Amino acid sequence: MSIQSMTLREWLLSETPTSRRQARLAAYYKGWLTLRANHMAMAGLAIIVLLVGVAIFAPLLAPHDPYYQDLGNRLQPLGTEGHILGTDSLGRDILSRLIWGARITLYIVALVAMIAPIVGLLVGTVSGYAGGWVDIVLMRVTDIFLAFPRLVLALAFVAALGAGIENAVLAISLTAWPPYARLARAETLTIRSSDFISAIRLQGAGPLLIITKHIWPLCISSLIVRVTLDMAGIILAAAGLGFLGLGAQPPSPEWGAMISEGRRFILDYWWVATMPGLAIFAVSLAFNLLGDGLRDVLDPKDSSS
Repeated sequence: MSIQSMTLREWLLSETPTSRRQARLAAYYKGWLTLRANHMAMAGLAIIVLLVGVAIFAPLLAPHDPYYQDLGNRLQPLGTEGHILGTDSLGRDILSRLIWGARITLYIVALVAMIAPIVGLLVGTVSGYAGGWVDIVLMRVTDIFLAFPRLVLALAFVAALGAGIENAVLAISLTAWPPYARLARAETLTIRSSDFISAIRLQGAGPLLIITKHIWPLCISSLIVRVTLDMAGIILAAAGLGFLGLGAQPPSPEWGAMISEGRRFILDYWWVATMPGLAIFAVSLAFNLLGDGLRDVLDPKDSSS
C-alpha cells in the first residue's frame, strides 16, 4: 500500500508528464501541496468545511427548534442547562439559531458567488476584447456602480425591491460585480494581444469562440481568488442588511438580524448579540485566510507557485 502511494506521488510530481491528464493532475496536486503548507489557509478551510457540515446536518446538531419561544426562560446566561449559549429575549435557544443560521449564510454566499462573478466576467471580457465604444460604455457603467459604497447601493436596491433575503442577495450581487468586471477586463487586455490568440483568429475562430474557449479559462483563477476574498464583505453586507431589517425577516435565524435584536440588551445580556457576532467574525476570517492561500496557489504572476 505504501509502495503504491509513493509511486502515485512520484507520478504526480514527475518533471516530465507523458499525457495531458498527468500534467493536469500534477498541477492540481502541486497546488494542493502549496495550499496545505499554508497553515492559516488550512485553518480557514477547516472552519469553512465545519460551517458546511453544520449547515447540512443542522436538524441533527441543533438541540432545540430555532423558532420555539419560551418566555419563561428568556435571556438565560451562557452555560444554562439545556442552553449552552443562553437564550434570547423570546426564550429561543441561541445555539440552535446559530446552527440554522449557517444555512442562510451559505445560501447567500452561494447565490452571490454564482451571480456576481459571472456577470463581471461577461462584462469585463466583452469590454476588453471588443474595445472601442463598447469598452467605453461598459466601463463607464462599471464606474458608476463603483462610485457608490457597496452597502449604501445595496440599501438603495433593497429599498426599491422590498425587504427579504432573495432581494438582499440580488442587491448584493448587483453591487458586487464591478470589481470582477475590472479584473476580467485587465486580464483580457493582456491576453487578446498574445500570439496564440492571433493564431486562433487566423484559423477562423470568431470573437464568441475566442472569448468563451480561450479567454474565460485564463481569467477563472484570478476570479476564484477574488471571490474567496470578497466572501467576507458579502457576509458582512448581508448581516448589515439583516441588522437594518432589510434582509432576512423575523423570525428567521439570520445572524445579522440576531445581532439587531440583541443590541437592545448589549449592556446587561451581552451574549445575545455577541454570539452571532463571533460567528460572523469567524466565518469572515476563514474566507479571508483561505483567499490568501488560494492567491498563493493560483496567482499566475507568483513564480513560487
